[in-house]
Amino acid sequence: MKNVYFLSDAHLGSLAVKHNRTQERRLVRFLDSIKDKASAIYLLGDMFDFWNEYKYVVPKGYTRFLGKLSEITDMGVEVHFFTGNHDIWTYGYLEEECGVILHREPITTDIYGKIFYLAHGDGLGDPDNKFKLLRKVFHNHTCQQMLNAFHPRWGMWLGLTWAKHSRLKRLDGKELPYMGESKEYLVRYTKEYMKTHTDIDYFIYGHRHIELDLMLSRKSRMMIIGDWIWQFTYVVFDGEHIFLEEYVEGESEP
Repeated sequence: MKNVYFLSDAHLGSLAVKHNRTQERRLVRFLDSIKDKASAIYLLGDMFDFWNEYKYVVPKGYTRFLGKLSEITDMGVEVHFFTGNHDIWTYGYLEEECGVILHREPITTDIYGKIFYLAHGDGLGDPDNKFKLLRKVFHNHTCQQMLNAFHPRWGMWLGLTWAKHSRLKRLDGKELPYMGESKEYLVRYTKEYMKTHTDIDYFIYGHRHIELDLMLSRKSRMMIIGDWIWQFTYVVFDGEHIFLEEYVEGESEP
């Protein structure tokens, strides 16, 4: 039985991350190290800091990452790509050229007999009204068409600059640390969701850039899986046990 892997939030191409080329190479080395041990890989959103496809061009960069995804899917390994709040604007390239399975909404799926609820995490219980409005704008088809009316040079500059300013608003470009069960909106959302979905064994999210492994009941466990900017963390499920791990260069068994 092969492993299933989950990771998120690399924010490749970020103008706020000085080590982004090193970061991409590290991510690619990790993917290369697991490709023969994986039955599926779930990328739970914001793998790019800003991604927008035009009809005849795609964003500059990311060639190592996109090439590795293509290699992995050519091997027959399922790669599931969830859009986050930074890489919503994908219109077929990743599926057609890289072979990924795209998800724009949370999914509930059976993996080796266990029920998983998987999502990026944005928009799930977040009380920030400004973020809610911005999310509606980003998902609006007309607004997406207006963005694509810009020349790619300016459209990509606009998106990457917005993402940079968004990250630099945070101390050291990092998210707030864990705020506790009563304040973490993803925890609150999950507890409420569990009331009407009692069959779910594992809830796994990205988005918050923190590491969290929390038992919510005797059956249900929730994980937030960190990021691939500073933490280089991932979840691995072997069919029986599930672990939240950190990728350390030189490890032979990630």
